[in-house]
Amino acid sequence: MPPTPKFTLRHFILKQEVFNLYRYAIRSSRVIPDHATRRETIAWIRSEFERNQNMTDVEIIEEKLKLGRREIKQILPSSR
Repeated sequence: MPPTPKFTLRHFILKQEVFNLYRYAIRSSRVIPDHATRRETIAWIRSEFERNQNMTDVEIIEEKLKLGRREIKQILPSSR
């Protein structure tokens, strides 16, 4: 059995930042007028977060958060 990763206060804080980014991304998708496109965008957002949900390396999580913020601003420009 592999050792259990040690979670720190920084992990806890990053988890909250990830949840906040997810909520922000979902809310930002409201500007998409076409219902089908909005659903596809939300499905893509959800799949990206699920794909990365088991990450434990703080530096990688921080980089993914920066990338996620940048992508949301590019994809949904009116979300700024």
